[in-house]
Amino acid sequence: MLFLSLVLAHFLADFYLQTDDMVIDKRSNLWKHVSHHLLTTGIVLVGFWIFYFNFENILKSLFIPLIGIVASHLFVDWFKIMLMDKLKMTNEDNMKRLGYFVLDQVLHLGAILFVCVFCFRFNIEGFVQQKGGLSFIESVLFFIIIVILTTTVSGHMIKILLGSLPNQLLTFEGKYSFKNERNEAEFSRRGKKGLTEEYNYTVFSKHDLSRGKLIGYIERLLVLLLTFYSAYPAIGFIVAAKSIARFKQMDDRDWAEYFLLGTLTSMFLGITFGILLKSVLT
Repeated sequence: MLFLSLVLAHFLADFYLQTDDMVIDKRSNLWKHVSHHLLTTGIVLVGFWIFYFNFENILKSLFIPLIGIVASHLFVDWFKIMLMDKLKMTNEDNMKRLGYFVLDQVLHLGAILFVCVFCFRFNIEGFVQQKGGLSFIESVLFFIIIVILTTTVSGHMIKILLGSLPNQLLTFEGKYSFKNERNEAEFSRRGKKGLTEEYNYTVFSKHDLSRGKLIGYIERLLVLLLTFYSAYPAIGFIVAAKSIARFKQMDDRDWAEYFLLGTLTSMFLGITFGILLKSVLT
């Protein structure tokens, strides 16, 4: 249960306690980001030290794992920042960014696993192959982790893969002209010249990304649920519903490819985590 609790604490600190500004400029906010992990990991370890280890062996049960997890997180994040600055990736290198993101998370989880094995004698093989299955609390923790992976983490992966919404996919709304005219006769009588000002506007509406984000969350949760109950044919109705809603925009090749890539990636992640959830809890 400790391992799952530490993994959940990691995801909470990495994806819910960070602001968008911290993610964009992670170099200047690195220590603030690490402090979030210190807080969440510390709460978990202190709780287990009190209730499970009865205040015993504070060094090995609290300080060493806390320092190990936080220090490893700081090192991995610092190394990732240095590596990405050195490579100087362009806006087209989305696959590389996604690869570095996945590797970053794997290293963080690997560090947590190593600390659990070293400090708490965590038995990986026994955890995976335990005959009685997970306990109720462990099942709840695992379910919450899968939901976070399916919604927030998957959404971040899709965002990295697709990049920002291209300008050519904005929806053209129209052109508008406004004139600001003054009475030329009145101005001439006063010895002044008339004045006419004209303003031209071209209006585009950018697609509501926050609404699309929510749709993506619900979509993957539905796929997760349908996969858990082996209702695979019903997943096709979700794809059909999305296609109907975007039917007119499918005439634009750029938009169609963008939509297809995002939908297929979302479905793949939802089905993958659904299979994982089913294999562990059933």
